Amino acid sequence: MKFITTLKQSTTGLLIMLVMSIASFQIADLQFMKQYQISSLTICILLGMIIGNVFPKYLPKSSEPGIKFSQQKLLRLGIIFYGFFITFQQIIAVGLPGLVTDVIIIATTFIGGTFIGMKVLGLDREIAMLTATGSSICGAAAILAAEPVVKAKPHQTALAVSTVVIFGTTAMFVYPLIFHVFHIDPKVMGIYTGATIHEVAQVVAAGNAMNHDIAVTSVIVKLTRVMMLAPFLVALSIYLGKKVSTTGQASEEKAKITIPWFAVMFVGVAGINSMNIIPAEYIPYLTKASVFLLTMAMGALGVDTNISKIRGVGIKPIILAVILFAWLIVGGYGITTGVLSLFS
Repeated sequence: MKFITTLKQSTTGLLIMLVMSIASFQIADLQFMKQYQISSLTICILLGMIIGNVFPKYLPKSSEPGIKFSQQKLLRLGIIFYGFFITFQQIIAVGLPGLVTDVIIIATTFIGGTFIGMKVLGLDREIAMLTATGSSICGAAAILAAEPVVKAKPHQTALAVSTVVIFGTTAMFVYPLIFHVFHIDPKVMGIYTGATIHEVAQVVAAGNAMNHDIAVTSVIVKLTRVMMLAPFLVALSIYLGKKVSTTGQASEEKAKITIPWFAVMFVGVAGINSMNIIPAEYIPYLTKASVFLLTMAMGALGVDTNISKIRGVGIKPIILAVILFAWLIVGGYGITTGVLSLFS
């Protein structure tokens, strides 16, 4: 009953987010946008930022509950539906080398990125963690999923999203160049691409710019990496739920640990998708629904993002994103070749 009441109060804001999301899909369908794999998520957060910063007086007060609803409820629902992109069979097909590479890449990138962001660059914990999460797992979708766990503010989420979009897009052009210049083995290149490029769409674009075998392997490795999102969020939630004493040691008493159930349900949906219970012709509609919901959430985050707050953070988040991008290219290749040598 409470949910229905909240939904009714959110009608105005939801309608605005719905229109923005539809417009973003239409723009993303333009040839130029398709060529550069610019997704509706990126477009909608930019639209939201324009509306929220340039035309805020045109947003009625009654739209606020719907904007918050999109940022929270629709965001989680979109992540749950994201499970329809994945099957366990795809993960098994790529084998242990791909899985081990993914795990090492995620762990080193997140831990290293968070440490550098907070201790070296002096960034807020939320920005450091979100940027590291986006670089570690699956770009904007991972940042959106981690946002309620980290309890970040909208402008921090928007900032982290913008950095991974910039460097994920750059990777689409850099990786094919690396492949052709250095003549890397296709098997290595497939795992390397899937384990280190930010977004699924960017992996698809980069893989197809090389060859079919690389494209197939890279997408499977990438989807395996996406599957790591759920255990990652649970582990992050447990870690952040600990009270830390002034000496830096975790105390005996723990704060209430909030398990991100939407992440657990995300794995459950992937499991359902793996069992072929749902007819194959419906899966594209479900994956489209996931992207649509996440697009609405991105638009809501954009509306709530104040440019002056982002400007106040300075250039440090960009520096962190550059460091992580360089690490994924150089360190990611080293990890990939190292893991493959162990299993050869």
